[in-house]
Amino acid sequence: MPTLGTMGNPRGGRLWVRWLAIGVVVACLAVAFVNLGRWQLDRLQQRRDSNGTVVAHESAPVADWTTVFTHPLTDADQWQRVTATGTFDPDHSFVLRYRSANGTTGWQIVTPLRTAAGNVLVSRGFAARPTDQDFPATAPAPPAGEVSLVGYVRRNEQGDSDALTPVNGSMRLINSDAVAPVVGYPLANGYIDAISLTPAATDGLVPVEPPELSEGNHFSYALQWFAFAGIAAFGLVVLVRSDLRDRRRAEAEAAPAMPAGQPAADSTVTAPTARSGQAAARIEAVRAEALRLEAARRAPDVEH
Repeated sequence: MPTLGTMGNPRGGRLWVRWLAIGVVVACLAVAFVNLGRWQLDRLQQRRDSNGTVVAHESAPVADWTTVFTHPLTDADQWQRVTATGTFDPDHSFVLRYRSANGTTGWQIVTPLRTAAGNVLVSRGFAARPTDQDFPATAPAPPAGEVSLVGYVRRNEQGDSDALTPVNGSMRLINSDAVAPVVGYPLANGYIDAISLTPAATDGLVPVEPPELSEGNHFSYALQWFAFAGIAAFGLVVLVRSDLRDRRRAEAEAAPAMPAGQPAADSTVTAPTARSGQAAARIEAVRAEALRLEAARRAPDVEH
């Protein structure tokens, strides 16, 4: 007979083994889903912190760049507005490939600005890449003479050395520490995203705007991951209940059919007894009939 630990089938597989194996898988999935949900919540908090930094720095007055570029820059320093005055180094302009702005792919042009207080990298602006055109082999020349600019403070970007180090006048990430050995003089940590130049540039580059102040889809993604964890746990419960229901059905089908009256076991015992009683009664009746006929035959002899 199947027990709680067996399936009601000819194979007799043990249910707890099946439940344990699936339970381990469900537990692993649930942990992964919950961690992914928490990761999305962390991303959401980072986005909120970044938005708060942008708002706070955009409302602050414009500062001299030397008052900000005094230490290795971090995310907390970004998007402050600063001003700087100096001359661009025309011999060291770089094409920054595979950049995007407002959903458009293109490039940026980066040139060191040499000032009386030091040297700082400046991203002069962004240019969209036409679909039938490759990245430019050389950067357009910067404005000549002394210029004054207003721009956003940006920290150094991080990545592989191949992406950071300029090769043939181009690179993919901006990092002043990697550019300094190429230009041959020290550069301040970080760089400036130019907003405006005086006198105005004629190279057609457009300023890079701060990130959109939205929270994105991180919260909804987190809810989806948490829902997946709940669905996995609920599915395990449904599976266990289904297995138990199938086991009970198999046990019911395997049980022998019982008559409406007394149990079948009683019928098998009393049926032979009833048949023996009926045979004895018939024998007794035949015997009584034989005695009656014998008595009737002798009666005339007594009368004579």
